[in-house]
Amino acid sequence: MKKFGFMDEENFKVAFNDVDFCLKLLEKGYRIVYNPYIELIHFESKTRGYEYSKEQEERFERESNNFKTKWRVFLEKGDPYYNKNFTRDTCNFDLEG
Repeated sequence: MKKFGFMDEENFKVAFNDVDFCLKLLEKGYRIVYNPYIELIHFESKTRGYEYSKEQEERFERESNNFKTKWRVFLEKGDPYYNKNFTRDTCNFDLEG
């Protein structure tokens, strides 16, 4: 990990740290490989609980803004791996047109 550094615990204490790390690898010319034979179960918020307090909401908003600022150029270009046949108007992956 020394080659890539670690997750950014300063700007992404809870949210976006995994995506930020993957984009950092992509920026250095590496790829994240998908293996369809591996099953991973992620229990969102299992260890830290859900975010209901004002402080937690503010932290999430701050981390969201940090992510949008840091990766603005990437986000403006759009996901290079998004299937061009899918619409971007809804979140249910309808076909374009």
